Amino acid sequence: MAVIINKDTRVVVQGITGSQGQFHTGQMLAFGTQVVGGVNFDKAGQEVHGVPVYATMSEAVERGGANASIMFVPAPGAKDAAYEAIHAGIKVLVLIPEHVPTQETMEIMQYARQHGCRVVGPNTFGLISPGENAKMGIMPNHIYKPGPVGIVARSGTLSYEIAFTLSNNNLGQTTVIGMGGDRVIGTNFVDALELFNADDATEAIVMVGEIGGIQEELAAEYIKQHVRKPVVAYLAGKAAPAGKRMGHAGAIIEGNRGTYQSKVDALSAAGVKVAALPWEVAELVKESLK
Repeated sequence: MAVIINKDTRVVVQGITGSQGQFHTGQMLAFGTQVVGGVNFDKAGQEVHGVPVYATMSEAVERGGANASIMFVPAPGAKDAAYEAIHAGIKVLVLIPEHVPTQETMEIMQYARQHGCRVVGPNTFGLISPGENAKMGIMPNHIYKPGPVGIVARSGTLSYEIAFTLSNNNLGQTTVIGMGGDRVIGTNFVDALELFNADDATEAIVMVGEIGGIQEELAAEYIKQHVRKPVVAYLAGKAAPAGKRMGHAGAIIEGNRGTYQSKVDALSAAGVKVAALPWEVAELVKESLK
């Protein structure tokens, strides 16, 4: 099993004719994803890797049967593209672009909630369900394998390293979710924890967090009250210099919250095993599943 996307997910690529859209469409197809169309008004009627290019999202939904969209659209056009996808009836929207203005992101989230659409991102690496041959993202195909571990991550590169280590220890994944590094995001840690906790195939959950923001502290509160599966976490930023802003737009420390130690303390108090180094995650997951 998997969460959010599976073998029946029918994907449309907004911005399919750009260099990133073309490359990652090819990678998603190679993984086995049902990519049923792309959208570019000026290039409608063409094909990319055998995938038809439609003029509008409504056409992609009506003719291609798309129910999910991944967006390779520059940030200035992200809001309009997101609104078009949501209005057309898309139920899962993956926002790859970074630098989407915060106010516009908030408006996208509100519109999505009104229409029952789940948003992943923006500034995300996407999501992947290895056992379902379903991928909506930019992650490397070869590092994932089917298995019992659900992963939710703020950092793309760290999640790749951890997923690869898990795979090499025969601990494959149900679904890997990239939350995105921006201040305002669609699917957060608590949302992902709720999904994984309810998924019968997910036996353990891995959180990949970082300093700044309070998402990990909020997740710890949720875990303490609701999650009945083992959770392992890795947090980036332990050695970051105090008072200096690091990395993602969401990595802002707020008073006594958002620091490395505040997150470790909150998660540990909730029963989460926190790895000191990324490659320790696999061993902690193994121990938790015994």
